[in-house]
Amino acid sequence: MIPIVDVLIIAGLFLLFGVSHSILASRKIKSKLADALGNKIAFYRLFYNVSSLIIFYVIYKISPKPGIEIFDLPNPFDLMIFGLQLLSLFGLIWAVKPINASEFLGISQIKRYVNGTYNINDLDEKLTFHRKGAFKYTRHPVYFFSILFLGLRPAYDLFYLTFFLCITAYFIVGSYYEEKKLVKIFGDEYLQYQKDVPRIIPIKIFNKK
Repeated sequence: MIPIVDVLIIAGLFLLFGVSHSILASRKIKSKLADALGNKIAFYRLFYNVSSLIIFYVIYKISPKPGIEIFDLPNPFDLMIFGLQLLSLFGLIWAVKPINASEFLGISQIKRYVNGTYNINDLDEKLTFHRKGAFKYTRHPVYFFSILFLGLRPAYDLFYLTFFLCITAYFIVGSYYEEKKLVKIFGDEYLQYQKDVPRIIPIKIFNKK
């Protein structure tokens, strides 16, 4: 029998993470913090990343771990799936290549603050509109390859299946909220990008706003 209560607890905990993560990432919250903190908002990105990792780890640790096997592929199918997972990892590396890692992590912001060049209008991050590399084929290549990497496993238990579905749902829902912010910042240029390039799955038939 599937332990429905355990599944609901796991889903509820990851929903809690997703909601808190999205609230802390909202421009409304960041704008209020910028009003209160001034240029010290430069430290927020690093705080956000570290706190998100801690919250995610705590939620993972306290989640029930129902030991119910969904499937375990035999050889050679497990090796085939592993090979596909390895390819998705290379795809993920390709996707993150145009992204400024120092800016994403929050290090560049702190450097600009120390140098006295931080622009408070950037809030916690100076966003860049990417259209090169993997971004030519999907507006969210990091999400796409992350879903592939996490999903291509030769063995699943009930906990991992629930975890994977929750993470996938978070990527999909999160992409909508993320793009609302990008449209406000980049305007017509990003609206045209939405028309030209699919959201997550790099196939034109899925190209919907």
